[in-house]
Amino acid sequence: MKKKASAYESWIEMSKQCLRVFVMPISGVYLVLVILIIAFLVYLFYPRIESLFVFFPQTHLDGTPDELNLSFKEVYFNTEDGKRLHGWFFPLKGEEPVILFCHGNAGNISHRLENVMLLLKENLQVFLFDYRGYGKSSGWPSEHGIYRDGLAAYDYLVETEHIPSANIIAFGRSLGAAVAIEISLKREVRSLIIESAFTSTKEVARSMALFYPISFFLPAHYHNLEKIGTVIAPKLIIHGKEDEIIPFSMGQRLFKAAKAPRYFLPLEGAGHNDTFIVGGRRYFEAIARFVHDSKLDK
Repeated sequence: MKKKASAYESWIEMSKQCLRVFVMPISGVYLVLVILIIAFLVYLFYPRIESLFVFFPQTHLDGTPDELNLSFKEVYFNTEDGKRLHGWFFPLKGEEPVILFCHGNAGNISHRLENVMLLLKENLQVFLFDYRGYGKSSGWPSEHGIYRDGLAAYDYLVETEHIPSANIIAFGRSLGAAVAIEISLKREVRSLIIESAFTSTKEVARSMALFYPISFFLPAHYHNLEKIGTVIAPKLIIHGKEDEIIPFSMGQRLFKAAKAPRYFLPLEGAGHNDTFIVGGRRYFEAIARFVHDSKLDK
């Protein structure tokens, strides 16, 4: 006579049956289907993985130029792909050069007002704008999206404010350096200034202990090192020697890759976000001198 199975043995047999249900179908046509689904998801999301680590937009404005008693013009303009962007234009009397300010990856234009105020004191007009998804600008940021935003900001200055291209300086901090470089390649500018810039986002990931293990799997975007060698306009590269996010060596490599006329301003004791504070008068005088006559000591 067959011995009656125990509850434990019954549970084991039931588990085996369940396992067969899930394992058996992963063969033949099912295996091909699973592979196709995984491949589609990788195709869809892999190029966007980087953006999760790059963009940190804030929609709320934490201040306005009124609070600093700055004279400004609030503007809205459109990109070629239909996004509506917001910005502040700070005009001065006469035909002073205009700094087209491309900010970094976090916050919005309200967090750059102190920097703008100090640039205005150097008789430099400033146009400060938000990328898509930042502040009052519509949409969501992406690499090619913020490139379009920078070009639209340039076109606004030329077409609406009637600023001559010879009076526009593309200025980019951190992530904004990639935008400023793109503007300098696609439009005519007086000069290019990049500050705290990286060579590429893939190399930035490799330089960070937290992201190093996955850096080999990240797509290589924002090729600043490859692009800067083709920029014709005069270039000023600024980098803090104590930059804790973008290694100082990246600033040096960008300078080396750039073609003359090129100038390098290393800032002793400056980190990633305090360059204009630590640099003080030397920082602003160097920018003003470069913008007005492009003559600096190399």
